[in-house]
Amino acid sequence: MNELDIELPEGYRITDLGPLPEEWEVVRLGDVVKTIKGRKPQQLTEDPKGESVPYLTAQYFRTRDASKFVPKDVNNFVKVNKDDIVFIWDGSNAGDVFTGLEGALASTMIRIDPQGDTNKKFLYYYIKTKFLLFNTKTTGSTIPHVNKNLFYNLAVPIPPLPEQKKIAAVLSTIQEAKERTEAVISATRDLKNSMMKYLFTYGPVPLPEAENVPLKETEIGMIPEEWEVVRLGDVAEFNLGRTPKRVNESYWDDGKYPWVSIADMSDFGYIYDTKEKVSQKAYEEVFKKRLVPKETLLMSFKLTIGRTSILKTDAFHNEAIISIRPNNNQVLKEFLFYFLPTIDFSNYYDNVVKGKTLNSAKIKKLLISLPPLSTQQKIASMLSAIDEKIEAEENKKKALDDLFNTLLHDLMTAKIRVNHLDLDEIELSV
Repeated sequence: MNELDIELPEGYRITDLGPLPEEWEVVRLGDVVKTIKGRKPQQLTEDPKGESVPYLTAQYFRTRDASKFVPKDVNNFVKVNKDDIVFIWDGSNAGDVFTGLEGALASTMIRIDPQGDTNKKFLYYYIKTKFLLFNTKTTGSTIPHVNKNLFYNLAVPIPPLPEQKKIAAVLSTIQEAKERTEAVISATRDLKNSMMKYLFTYGPVPLPEAENVPLKETEIGMIPEEWEVVRLGDVAEFNLGRTPKRVNESYWDDGKYPWVSIADMSDFGYIYDTKEKVSQKAYEEVFKKRLVPKETLLMSFKLTIGRTSILKTDAFHNEAIISIRPNNNQVLKEFLFYFLPTIDFSNYYDNVVKGKTLNSAKIKKLLISLPPLSTQQKIASMLSAIDEKIEAEENKKKALDDLFNTLLHDLMTAKIRVNHLDLDEIELSV
């Protein structure tokens, strides 16, 4: 099919980027920006006192925690303001783009300054759509660098300035809603951590009554006097898992039975499905038709130690995970689900095996606190309510991510025009 066979919407024309509105231009990125490469300042300090600014290294981009600062009297650095576009030029994350930062730009990055009637936020969002292009077509045999010709010759759609601003406003609205949701998730996770520490020390009592709870010192810290400390092996049984041989493809082809690895054990704690499944042949020959039943508690004990999940489907699991069957007259799996990750496992590592791991004997000797069953249930219910809030916010964040990515593509390709969007409606919906 040639260009003449393409049925264009009214007011559209064919460009190097496909069908676009007639009033949109297509330009080279190098024609509408100036770039300034960062450089290492002559003086850096680990002390952030005074009017120093953070040194924006690759680590800072990952953690948002500055380890080095530029003193206020140093002036030989590239300054970045919060509305500037920062682009990573070198390294494994080459091609990634950021805004909202303030500090001194490291030598592995550039600052992108739009020229003329190119809106900064609009350009930032467009470059954001090109990460994979830049990241997968780098140059350099040791340290990857963004391909300079690719960068400066990148075709960029330029709508009229008012439309650029509207596109940026729509995407910023969703981005801000996502950031607010991330802040709620972070605060709720902090609340959960604080609640776990409090509940496993004082029990499910109101804060004003905590000082009246009689405590005792134990091998695992302070706990209420009426609680016990027991070994996990005394109140629960467990089984190890297996991994069918990878070289035997018949164990994995046409897999139908869920097989749990640590990667399937998410923060939400429930496993409804798995990334990998094993075949009927593996079910019969390797696992002897003995599925781990749903509602079973799982815990990882190699490398990633102490992660817990509850099966919501019959499944198998690998040898880095144990399935735990608690004596329900003594301990509830829901209580263990929350308590086990709080254990300091460093005292139990298997010194014979390289890396962080536990052996069967050490797992049996894990010390846990044992409140009355009614108390266990209250603690688990309180923490479960917080988990439900986290999960709801995580789902909201995913929905915002999906909406952002869809609109980012559709607005930049003019499949959706901002004139047809109501910004107030988008704000209400997110």
